[in-house]
Amino acid sequence: MIRTTLLAGLLLAPAVLGATTYTLEPDYTQGVVRWDHLGFSLPTAQFGQAQGSLRFDPANPAGGSVTVTIPLASLTTGVAALDEHLRSDDFFEIAKFPTATFSSIRVAAGAGAGRLEVTGTLNLHGVTRPATLAVTLLKVGTNPRTRIPTVGFEATTTLKRSDFGLGRFAPQVSDAVELRITCQGAESKAYAEYLKAEAAESDAANNSAVPPASRK
Repeated sequence: MIRTTLLAGLLLAPAVLGATTYTLEPDYTQGVVRWDHLGFSLPTAQFGQAQGSLRFDPANPAGGSVTVTIPLASLTTGVAALDEHLRSDDFFEIAKFPTATFSSIRVAAGAGAGRLEVTGTLNLHGVTRPATLAVTLLKVGTNPRTRIPTVGFEATTTLKRSDFGLGRFAPQVSDAVELRITCQGAESKAYAEYLKAEAAESDAANNSAVPPASRK
């Protein structure tokens, strides 16, 4: 099989050393937003399928960088009516501003081993503001399933909705919101080959399921 051949090759590949470019895996790059509602509850919303890339060297974390784009249509609270309200012109105006993007400017050592402070710009709702993430390195190694060099991080920050023109109903609904992000990145070249092999294998399986007389 195509995937088996690819994985065998990756098993024999040397470990990635030095600064490495990773592609964020959308299925494992997601975030949770939490806010205060009238002091009675702390609701949350979740977003997923974010895309982007990062460059990271465990020996020189300060030389790293990250860019991530969040599809805001993926934002969900678990409450359909609230989801529609958040997507409307009262808040995110999804039709006009479908994505949010964070791009790093500076990476510095944080307080403790495996901790980083990542400063950059966040473009949200047509507004660009500085933002700083407190980042924790979770793991650097080889994914045992894909055999691809992989890195994982968790990041937290607090943002003010009003900075991005999203301050409706404040202060009853808190202006400050907490944001927690988790991301997993796979070494870009190997990941691209992996996806290519998966697509080819899927096409082959679909073609084999089509009766010969139906094929063109």
